[in-house]
Amino acid sequence: MGSMFTYVALPFQIKILTNSYLAVGLMGAVELIPLIIFGLYGGVLADSVDRKKMVWASEFLALVISSLLLMNATLHKPHLILLYICAGLFAAVDGLQRPSMDAILPRIVSHEDLPNATALMSLRSQFGVISGPALAGILISTVGVQAGFLVDVISYVLSLLLLWRVSSFPPHEEKTEPAFKSLVGGIKYAASRKDLMGTYVVDLIAMFFAMPNALFPFWADQLHARWALGFFYAAGTVGSILVTLTSQWINRYSHHGRAVIFAALGWGAAISMAGTTNHLWVVLFFLAVAGGADMVSALFRSAIWNQSIPDEFRGRLAGIQLLSYSVGPLGGQMRSGSVAAWTTLRTSVISGGLLCIGFVSMASAVLPKFRTYDVRTNEFAVKQREIKALENLEEN
Repeated sequence: MGSMFTYVALPFQIKILTNSYLAVGLMGAVELIPLIIFGLYGGVLADSVDRKKMVWASEFLALVISSLLLMNATLHKPHLILLYICAGLFAAVDGLQRPSMDAILPRIVSHEDLPNATALMSLRSQFGVISGPALAGILISTVGVQAGFLVDVISYVLSLLLLWRVSSFPPHEEKTEPAFKSLVGGIKYAASRKDLMGTYVVDLIAMFFAMPNALFPFWADQLHARWALGFFYAAGTVGSILVTLTSQWINRYSHHGRAVIFAALGWGAAISMAGTTNHLWVVLFFLAVAGGADMVSALFRSAIWNQSIPDEFRGRLAGIQLLSYSVGPLGGQMRSGSVAAWTTLRTSVISGGLLCIGFVSMASAVLPKFRTYDVRTNEFAVKQREIKALENLEEN
């Protein structure tokens, strides 16, 4: 929840200092390269070192960065360049942390329970993603960005205390050396799995073309509802949490690839519809629908990843996954900000949704193994199910 305060405060402060679409969209460009480099290497480290230690160390680094933002915000003239530097550092730390965090779950949950466990993890994060931006929008617009950064600093301290209690997760018996060849090995494995490639490609397309978050501060102003800025950020998560709370049906639907494709098409359609109206609550409704569609895609993509990837590759593949669901939104910020600057905010939003629909349709046509992925019959999912069952027998 604390991170969501900074998530809102950073673009808000850049907007206040510059009042520029491009300046806010540039934040995505600044975060892109560090996320790619450290996300991939973070995946290698997740297969090489204790995953709990990686998570704790990166969380501590994030606390330091958030403290820098707080100190900068207290200055009479905050340094704009420091905001971009900290955004890039946050992306680097996230790249180091997320592969280790994501790779822990399949180690402690049975194969058949992974979709439910993923839904519970989503529910946990969605509480913060809903409450954080909503509270941040109100707090930052009334008190100032300093208050937002202060909340984030406090939350990191609490997080570190809780993470200290987490058990260790040493690397797999077939320990991976933290070297470039290990990274190449992970990329080759991912490239050999066309079903996995489909999850990355479709998500990248959806987020790059139809991620309008960089426009939210301007969108709220355009609708004369600056007070509702937090609701713009939270609306999508409201839809996500409704899907999560009713996600038991996911276990009964085995055509995971098809579900991801339909969900991505729904995301693009909802974003386009949000751009067609000037009524605040209608905009928020379609953003919520988009968030629900995105969560359907996320749950099925996570099920594919968690149920079909061997543990010795899980960290490196988690690094690639991080790029697939992070690089797209960052590129989307650049695209939406640039198109809005060249045309209008409405044109940027509507065109992004329509381009998403078109390119997702093309991707599904050229990736038949992904389109027909069925967890009951997929060779990789079947093998992992057998391995997990054997481990359970040995433990008993």
